[in-house]
Amino acid sequence: MKELFGTDGMRGKAGEFPLDEQTIFTLGRSLATQFAEKLGRPARFITGRDTRESGDWIELAFHAGAKSEEAHCESAEIITTPGVAFLTKQFDFDAGIVISASHNPFEDNGIKIFLPTGKKIDSETERRIEKDIYDEGWAIVNNQWSVDYSRAEEFQSAYLDYLAEEFKDLSLENFKIVIDCANGASAHLAARLFERFGAEVFALNCEPDGQNINENCGSTHLEKLFRTNKLVDSRLRKRIFEEKADFGVAFDGDADRALFVDEKGNFVDGDATLWIMAQFLEAHGLLENKKIIATVMSNLGLETALKSKNIELVRASVGDKYVLEELLKTGSAVGGEQSGHIIFPKKSLVGDGMMTTLYLLETLFENKKSLLEMTAGFTRLPQTLVGVKVREKRPFEEFPQIVKAKAEIENQLGDKGRLLLRYSGTENLARVMIEGENQTIIESQANGLADVIRASLG
Repeated sequence: MKELFGTDGMRGKAGEFPLDEQTIFTLGRSLATQFAEKLGRPARFITGRDTRESGDWIELAFHAGAKSEEAHCESAEIITTPGVAFLTKQFDFDAGIVISASHNPFEDNGIKIFLPTGKKIDSETERRIEKDIYDEGWAIVNNQWSVDYSRAEEFQSAYLDYLAEEFKDLSLENFKIVIDCANGASAHLAARLFERFGAEVFALNCEPDGQNINENCGSTHLEKLFRTNKLVDSRLRKRIFEEKADFGVAFDGDADRALFVDEKGNFVDGDATLWIMAQFLEAHGLLENKKIIATVMSNLGLETALKSKNIELVRASVGDKYVLEELLKTGSAVGGEQSGHIIFPKKSLVGDGMMTTLYLLETLFENKKSLLEMTAGFTRLPQTLVGVKVREKRPFEEFPQIVKAKAEIENQLGDKGRLLLRYSGTENLARVMIEGENQTIIESQANGLADVIRASLG
């Protein structure tokens, strides 16, 4: 039986197994059954979704399945992933279900399931859902097809109120922000939030049509432009210059990530954000163990910068799940990924792009510095990342030609760089990441290794 849940829930093409109507119905029914058995009463679920055109019927199918087992279901409608996680606890739901494929194109969708603690459901629950799906024992019950949106606005406002209260002393009067909402879940929320602090907000990509989520916009697009040395083409960057703005931020489709552009048009990724936040937390005595958590993808420059402040960088596997595990194990105050997925476990166990933005702004205003000034001391080592589509995720060690090519590059890099070869946790992709002293050389090395992988597995 193939596992359907990966590191970030269940994801696939909308309308195709396992993101088809029958499977989603069965998932809802299985989850409701399991919670009823544990709780001794019908389950209470809240759902929320991003702006993909498939989100409404997937949500409808989930509600139908869950309600066939007497579960009480409500919807926050279009809302961010961290918004659902917050509401699950705040309104005493037993689980929060996010319907989103995050940074993926609109054709994809997915399901993430959160407990009131902010953690995702355990693997035992996932395996039982998978068993129920493969058993195909439950027929769709057609008289349960409805979604309760009656409190959606209340839920959305409660989430924004929470963020505003957490940073109630922050004032953004006479401060200009450009936001790129990726035509996603933050499109009708982010401007409302930052305007509450007095900021002048210029919003981009806030007109979702069901198919334009993440399409040449948002944090994923910004990161791609940076990695291909085309950041100058960024619409966000251009708007910062046009408006003489102080700050730019780009969210992904479900707004659990945030990447930034400073007032001079420089790209500020998750590593730079971690550098800034580590110093802020340390200055406030909140970095008790002198550690922050990043991933194996984080730049060597971050590790070097943190060492200069006697702060240790602990690396986890790629994925917010693994960052969170390491955060809880070490008791650290902040962790995250280059992609802008940052977690502050004392605030929330879920990455929250809008919360990260507010934290960063609070840091700037307390230090009376710009974003450019706050990134000083962090020098990024040249890095390149290449993705290769693969038929299957077989161990690289099974292919002598890949092993040979990898060893040759590592020998060339020596102790002045590093190579990381891994598979994506959510897509059929092999990822080649190389850091070194010369951008042109490492790009050539990465593309060469990618060609070898493509010939073997493509």
